[in-house]
Amino acid sequence: MTFSIVARSADGETWGVAVASKFLAVGSAVPAAVAGVGAIATQADANVAWKGLALAHLDEGATAPVALQRLLEEDPGYQHRQAGIVDLDGNAASHTGTECIPWAGGRTGDGYAIQGNCLAGPEVVEAMEEAWLASDATAPLQDRLVAALAAGDEAGGDRRGRQSAAIMVVREEAGYGGRDDVAVDLRVDDHAAPIEELRRLLALHEL
Repeated sequence: MTFSIVARSADGETWGVAVASKFLAVGSAVPAAVAGVGAIATQADANVAWKGLALAHLDEGATAPVALQRLLEEDPGYQHRQAGIVDLDGNAASHTGTECIPWAGGRTGDGYAIQGNCLAGPEVVEAMEEAWLASDATAPLQDRLVAALAAGDEAGGDRRGRQSAAIMVVREEAGYGGRDDVAVDLRVDDHAAPIEELRRLLALHEL
């Protein structure tokens, strides 16, 4: 019932997550990121504890695939879970449990992990990957993430419909007054066109 993209910028200085779903306030559950460490999206029958656990594993030096494997080994309900992780160096890993609502699956590449469940079909993650790869690698990460999210939505997105969307982007000293690392943290909790609204908020944020 959710689709997301987790990614690192081409310059290796920014990490982020963008997500959309037919689910109230998806941004409260799915994304987490720490500058200089990595980012994760946890969804489907989400285990929100995976966010802190994954980031801790990454902070201790684990790669994204190793961190993901540890999460799976520690959680007997892993077949109901879905997650994407990108680490400090841009290594990516994605997991889709066999009990996730179909269509469910994901794609990974250099610096990105894309995944979704309860989707219109595989064309959703395919469109997201195409949009990500076609985007300008020098553009702000948040713009690239939202473009990929919008492409997935246009390809059918969550087959139940639309309700919420969110984006989180981190970079060292990018937050308010340079006193934290949160460059962007925007959520649309309940809206008929959440990705369009997210884009509107992002434009205001950038102003």
